[in-house]
Amino acid sequence: MKLPTVFSTLVAALLASASLSAAERMNVVFILIDDLGWSDVEPTNPASFYQTPELKKLAKSGVTFTNAYAACPVCSPTRSAVLTGQYPARTRNTDYFGAAGQKFGQSLPAGAKVEDARLQKRPLVPAPYLGQLAAAHKTLAEAFKDEGYRTFFAGKWHLGGEKHQSLPTDHGFDINKGGFERGGPYGGKKYFSPYGNPKLKDGPEGEHLPDRLATETVNFIKESGDKPFLAYLSFYSVHTPLIGRPDLVKKYQDLKKSYTKQEIWGFDHPRKVRQIQEHAVYAAMVEAMDQAVGKVLQGLEESGVADNTVVIVTSDNGGLSTSEGWPTSCLPLRGGKGWLYEGGIRVPLIVRWPGNGKAGVTSEYQVTSTDYFPTLLSMTGLKPLPAQHVDGLDFSSAVKNPALDQQRPAIFWHYPHWGNQGGIPGSVVRLGDWKYIEYYWGKEPELFNLRTDIGERKNLAKDHPQELERLQAQLEKFRMETQAIAPTHGDAYEKDLKDVKW
Repeated sequence: MKLPTVFSTLVAALLASASLSAAERMNVVFILIDDLGWSDVEPTNPASFYQTPELKKLAKSGVTFTNAYAACPVCSPTRSAVLTGQYPARTRNTDYFGAAGQKFGQSLPAGAKVEDARLQKRPLVPAPYLGQLAAAHKTLAEAFKDEGYRTFFAGKWHLGGEKHQSLPTDHGFDINKGGFERGGPYGGKKYFSPYGNPKLKDGPEGEHLPDRLATETVNFIKESGDKPFLAYLSFYSVHTPLIGRPDLVKKYQDLKKSYTKQEIWGFDHPRKVRQIQEHAVYAAMVEAMDQAVGKVLQGLEESGVADNTVVIVTSDNGGLSTSEGWPTSCLPLRGGKGWLYEGGIRVPLIVRWPGNGKAGVTSEYQVTSTDYFPTLLSMTGLKPLPAQHVDGLDFSSAVKNPALDQQRPAIFWHYPHWGNQGGIPGSVVRLGDWKYIEYYWGKEPELFNLRTDIGERKNLAKDHPQELERLQAQLEKFRMETQAIAPTHGDAYEKDLKDVKW
């Protein structure tokens, strides 16, 4: 039987549309840099000691978000949030995997102390956390793979290993180059080949890891041909160990000589805090990472897909300013990695969306790690998965209109752990210009207006009781809804309170 003309025309149009979408779908390159601070790159800090020309170039073709956040001040929870679209409090991935303290299934008997000596003098037992990405989650990679995308992972994973079947290839990535349970390049010659990485073949002697990961990413892009792809490049850089290319180290040692002498150290109890960017080795690591980003961007151009590829570059937490070599300064932000102040959670973010997003502009719109999942689905025309990315917000409209002044819902953090970098357990909410921090021990609640006090120096908790009460209610509602787990007081800890040194 002959189909009615209108119906047959509609079917033909739908088939044509499906064919076009298969051949011309928007690709995705998601680049996650480890421990890169908001003040470490020129697009957000033009006065940075570290030179990042490739990120500056990318910023000229995209939108730089100045109010972008990591979901946690340490790495694994943020990585979980990106891939699940859920807050770490909900997924129970609240600390970096391998952190001292309890994990689920390892509960302490009544009155017992945590074995780790670093925790024995602490007045709180950290909350238990899940040390792998749960298999029940449909990840960002699985969502794209289900829609016919080729999926690729390179670099730092730190979301579990083979023991729990929690490698990249267990969570939707077709290819894995270098991702396993370790949180840094600790084998072999670290940042230089031989790497001693069980998921990455050694290159020629002396090959540099960020360049190698960029090369693997470019090869994947070129091999994809006409097939749509998701390339997830997760640099080990600029995480410790602090090791740089000798040529770049010398460059910054020479630049440092021309610096006017400034006070290097400040103090924020219990740690000294670096106040000046002058660390030549760290600078070398930042620039080498920047060059590797440039290599990927050039690979997109050479493959002819740059105009059909969304590019996102961000970081998993703030810069390292209070420990482990004290390599960077986060000023004007307070604190750094491991802290709930802005230095620990505010991160760089550049988004390029060819044909849709603006170019060369900045946006104050607030973004956090859970938002990438629904946003990338929206940008590529894929169906949303609200039951999975329940805590994410599609911010594609802010890429199209960076001046968007619509206030987004509150953003939350829950870090019920002692940070290796000096931070103490707490929870946070930001709503509009206001930020409220509630600590589980040792400090009074803090309320800041980030519009007027980005450095979080003036606690307004006593001056604005109504604002304080409003944000306290928001935070409590969040913790109840996610069933967030708090650290606990124990008899074995209470008697040591007078001896605590942190």
